[in-house]
Amino acid sequence: MTACPARPSVGRPARPRSPTKRAARLGSRDVILDAATTLFLRNGYLGTSMDDIAARAGVSKQTVYTHFADKEQLFTDLVLGNIERVEAFVQTMTRLLEDTTDLEGDLRELARRYVSVVIQPQVVQLRRLVIGEAGRFPDLARTYYERVPARTTATLAAQLQRLADRGLLRLEDPHLAAGQLAWLILAVPLDVALLCGDSASLPAAERERLADAAVRVFLAAYGRG
Repeated sequence: MTACPARPSVGRPARPRSPTKRAARLGSRDVILDAATTLFLRNGYLGTSMDDIAARAGVSKQTVYTHFADKEQLFTDLVLGNIERVEAFVQTMTRLLEDTTDLEGDLRELARRYVSVVIQPQVVQLRRLVIGEAGRFPDLARTYYERVPARTTATLAAQLQRLADRGLLRLEDPHLAAGQLAWLILAVPLDVALLCGDSASLPAAERERLADAAVRVFLAAYGRG
């Protein structure tokens, strides 16, 4: 069983940048979204006001409303605005598997990249937000599910079916196989990332070990040889 990694010891925290400088560096909209993410995670949707977000972002409340009509739109844009990450990973998945001549090696590479994408702090924070507010925003949570985990699994299923058509895998249900592979890869590192805190991520070597083991188990079930 993998335990939560110990939090690393840290020295004196770096002096935070002033909100005004951050706004100038990143642009008001990005700073507002960054501030909103922090506050939604800390205080929840109901516990966060537009005044709070403006104050943390270092901009006027009018500037917040220039970019977002209301708090609900801000929250929705925050969630949906991060979905483009999936498209990049889907393209990577297709590139690695569609013409593979080294199935095990390319699956290991895919598994390692999959973990790296999913446990990025911003991605984990977004997942926490969506889960925490799914009861309040069921349509948004469903949209996130359809565009992120479901889209990834569907693409993986299509690639696995192509591999089966080439005689490299034995499959009866590619969607079931894709879901099983995804959770073999993600279960431990994602639980650690979600539940043990942003500073307690697994070391890279451990993530790679888990990814490689997931591929071995998958191929033991579905491989040809």
